Amino acid sequence: MNTLSERTLGSAARETREALKQAPVTILQIGEGNFLRGFVDWMIHACRAQGLYEGSIAVTQPRPAGKAKIDQLAMQDGVYTLVTQGLENGAEVSRKETIQVFSTVFDPYSEWERLREIAISPDLQVVVSNTTEAGLVYRPEELTDGPILSYPGKLAYLLHERFHAFQGDPGKGLVLLPCELLERNGDALKEAVLRYAEDWQFPEAFKTWVVAHNRFLNSLVDRIVTGYPDEARAEAWFAEWGYRDAMLCTAEPYHLWAIEAEPEMEALLPLRKAGLNVHWTDDLKPYQQRKVRILNGAHTWMSPIGILHGVEHVRELLEHPVLGAEVRRTVLEEIVPSLPYDADELRGYAASVFDRFGNPYIRHRLADIAMNSISKFNARLLPSIRDYGESGRPIPQGLVLSLAGLLRYYRIEKQADGSYAGRSLSGVPYAVRDDARLLDRMAGHWERQDSEQRELGDIVSGLLADAELWGTNMSVWHDLSGSVSREIERMERGDRDV
Repeated sequence: MNTLSERTLGSAARETREALKQAPVTILQIGEGNFLRGFVDWMIHACRAQGLYEGSIAVTQPRPAGKAKIDQLAMQDGVYTLVTQGLENGAEVSRKETIQVFSTVFDPYSEWERLREIAISPDLQVVVSNTTEAGLVYRPEELTDGPILSYPGKLAYLLHERFHAFQGDPGKGLVLLPCELLERNGDALKEAVLRYAEDWQFPEAFKTWVVAHNRFLNSLVDRIVTGYPDEARAEAWFAEWGYRDAMLCTAEPYHLWAIEAEPEMEALLPLRKAGLNVHWTDDLKPYQQRKVRILNGAHTWMSPIGILHGVEHVRELLEHPVLGAEVRRTVLEEIVPSLPYDADELRGYAASVFDRFGNPYIRHRLADIAMNSISKFNARLLPSIRDYGESGRPIPQGLVLSLAGLLRYYRIEKQADGSYAGRSLSGVPYAVRDDARLLDRMAGHWERQDSEQRELGDIVSGLLADAELWGTNMSVWHDLSGSVSREIERMERGDRDV
């Protein structure tokens, strides 16, 4: 069976492909993963299909580890299949689309100069990214002639090259649209870029140009993109379609993109005109907090706890007689009351979230959600815990359980290949993917229990006091260390009857 590529397209799709290859690169995309392909790229595809957008996208991966996926996408000429499945206005839908938006697919670590050439192109208008919450964090880095590792560092360098190429032309600034699930993500990206500019002694005129003539837009994305389906489903589709697609992606019908900018931005990105659920707004905070702390908070609650208990998918956990009831109760009784918005509206939103989690077509792997769980926890669940802790109130049971599950999930050991792995409550090994520095810190805390024969309570207190992990000292909050320790002990003993 052939693999999907330009050669396997039908005649109409080939015409679209030829037009795309001639289109100018107007969007640079940093991120090859499932989410951007099932969200932003699908949106640009919809705009192009309606004749509303003439540009194309150049896509690269943010980290060297993404090379295999970017190479596969390049082998398929940037073409991939998106299947949208779920409930839409109460009716089941299943739609298959061949997405064509990438005119350029490449590895920036082996083709650094190619990335630079795109960055200084007069056609370029927008940079979109999804590098996970950890990807927007500033970390000191040397400026060299070769590839820069961090995304904000790359962007600082590329903007500096663009500034020089156009001699500081105010009209050559870019629109930066980060999709990372970090509050005020545009502001965070701008701050990191300016810190690199300071480190690397870029001129003041450049910094002024960055601030005055580039738009770092805060935005919020909301869509469950589940990526590659289970093998049985994928193979059945391939047999039906007559081709294979290693970049096959699945997603739910629901989508929301709230962007903090004036409606006139439609002239640059005609997303609402294409009928998409996109909102240009002057106040992103209600969208942000509701989504991050309820939907994403529930996901981050589920993933470590579910993996520890041998649960593989979101829907499976939601249907679990104990864990499913507990995550619902945590959201409705502990997270919703911590938010400063209308309680009835929040409960209605939470109900819609759990309906989406129960989508019968979606098999959202908890192992995928668990990637970079520390930064996700800090953005999604820690704010709710902080609301209780800083007011002197006891941390509620469900939020305590979320923290206990996270710490137990990160009881990890370094493997021979340098990766880290933990073991579930029944002893089944699992890989843990996160920032190497944070993994080292977590492993170091847990190693002390074995090497120094320290009590669990001491280990937990040390973990919660580690501001390098959380940005704050959680050990001072109302018996949180004791509550978390007792919860971990209950999990280890199997007292939760799960």
